[in-house]
Amino acid sequence: MSARNNQANKAAARERLRAERERQAKKDRTRRQVIVALSIVAVLAVAGGVGYGVMRANEPSAWEAAKNAKQVVTPANTEGKDGTTVVIGKKDAKKTLELYEDARCPVCASFEQANGETILKDVDAGKYKLKYVGAAFIDRSIPGEGSRNALSALGAALDVSPEAFLEYKGALYSQKNHPAEQDDKFAKDDYLIKVADEVDALKGNKEFQQNVQDGTFDAWALKMADTFDKGDVKGTPALKMDGKTLTGSDGENPPMTPEEFKTAIEKALKS
Repeated sequence: MSARNNQANKAAARERLRAERERQAKKDRTRRQVIVALSIVAVLAVAGGVGYGVMRANEPSAWEAAKNAKQVVTPANTEGKDGTTVVIGKKDAKKTLELYEDARCPVCASFEQANGETILKDVDAGKYKLKYVGAAFIDRSIPGEGSRNALSALGAALDVSPEAFLEYKGALYSQKNHPAEQDDKFAKDDYLIKVADEVDALKGNKEFQQNVQDGTFDAWALKMADTFDKGDVKGTPALKMDGKTLTGSDGENPPMTPEEFKTAIEKALKS
């Protein structure tokens, strides 16, 4: 092989090697650019996810929003500031029975199961009016929202009629429907609506159902619960007749049995 051919071959080899190196370098640059671009996309996605998560975390809960509501929507058939005065019965009834209850309270359920029907009959007969004060302290002692949610639903029933309110209250406290204290079943709107179907005026009542689902009376429920918290009653159930506490045979606890309740009411009506 001539020297010239040998030099030409070496030059061609060098050219091929140079070209191959340039192609490899270009490929490496492209790969790095893709990696960087994907990394940026990933970082932005994570940042966006974190930002969305933070934004969601900073959004007020339904109950926080209700607490900060500038205007309280009050149910029909209520009186006083924020509609927290609920008095049911004949206007000419001379006495008023004050009843303090928390929807999740198991003792309230026992009281209602024993005496709820009697109260309905007495109010209907005009023996006394019923002043209802709803509480929600169990939501704090056993974390949950069933007390407040059931109170809001009771507001939706009261908006329909006082009779629907009383019947619905009885249905919520019934042995069939009332959950154990630890079971926050009343926090579920669907369950509250299911129980309401046992009340003729509420069964299939779309407006009532919408008010429960929308939390229309959530702010009212919180105001009502505040009324209880600011009062002198510290537990439920509690009963007063025209401001005077009613007790059972022990002189301390509320009259729980039908006999005790009848005795306490008759004594209070005579005083």
